[in-house]
Amino acid sequence: MPSSLPVVADLASDASVLLVQLTDSHLFANADGKLLGMNTHDSLQRVIERILDEQPQVDLILASGDLSQDGSLQSYQRFRQLHEQIPAPARWFAGNHDELPAMQAACAGSDLLQPVTDLGNWRIILLDTSIPGAVPGHLSAAQLALLSTALSDAGERHVLVTFHHHPVSIGCRWMEPIGLRNPDALFAVLDGFPQVRALLWGHIHQEFDQLRNGVRLLASPSTCVQFAPGSEEFQVDQEAPGYRWLRLYADGRLETAVSRVVGIRFEVDYSIKGY
Repeated sequence: MPSSLPVVADLASDASVLLVQLTDSHLFANADGKLLGMNTHDSLQRVIERILDEQPQVDLILASGDLSQDGSLQSYQRFRQLHEQIPAPARWFAGNHDELPAMQAACAGSDLLQPVTDLGNWRIILLDTSIPGAVPGHLSAAQLALLSTALSDAGERHVLVTFHHHPVSIGCRWMEPIGLRNPDALFAVLDGFPQVRALLWGHIHQEFDQLRNGVRLLASPSTCVQFAPGSEEFQVDQEAPGYRWLRLYADGRLETAVSRVVGIRFEVDYSIKGY
């Protein structure tokens, strides 16, 4: 664990901080690329415009995986250009569609892939659950060790842990096999640290909010196509793209909500497989 973490904002330890989560943007090398009939570049731009309208001061952007659909360097460069419209630092990590070498190339010379960030009285820990060439997720021994060390070194800070794949059932039968494959290993580490306040993930293209042992379990809409909650088979929802904001208070309280764009209409193209 680095002895000196990057400073992302000049904040007193008793200040609240605002995080914005962008997830599952599925950008293509070509700005005209579509996922299931939706132009993913345009939908992300619409979401960013909404953030700029609604959030006058963002302290950190969390980009929680599947930033790209095709794994191209151009798609990551475009994602970076788009979110840099928001005057805030950002952190990225990979999802199952991402190609880490291209992502790393797009982040060269920046702190975008820094896995641990201290912000106000909070520590944000980013984990990589991706398996190259596979859809489900897994936390390697190295990632679990990173988590344990970052939690042990957190001191009095409250902690938010974020990654791509869902670690609990979300009530969608078709998504059960493609979540995190070793959630017990994750919770075996987390349950030893009472300062963990929330887990945040992407992947499921829908809103999710539950409690587990007093820890908030959160997932968020995609910035493009949404999946139908409670679906037995793969099904696209008619909900609009959106983002999640999280207000983290110095005493460990957390306020959060989802905001969606309005006016997006598209024809679902189910001929495209392997979202």
